[in-house]
Amino acid sequence: MKSTVVVFPGINRERDMARALTLISGQAPAMVWHADTVLPAGTDLVVVPGGFSYGDYLRCGAIAARAPIMDAVRSHAGRGGLVLGVC
Repeated sequence: MKSTVVVFPGINRERDMARALTLISGQAPAMVWHADTVLPAGTDLVVVPGGFSYGDYLRCGAIAARAPIMDAVRSHAGRGGLVLGVC
């Protein structure tokens, strides 16, 4: 399974998530920045780690939902791709 971890400013434990995915699948996940616009080809699972995207401010999730990478994540989910969000 090819996984991709989405990294936002303010999130935490993305490296722990990458390590866990590597241990489970035997393959290191791709890491994409919130400003990227595409997921790596062949991504099966997209993971959004926990924390406070864009800092611990009011409506930080609403800001993150409008990040450029989220269009690709929504398209991935719309095609039946797996998405895991951690709170």
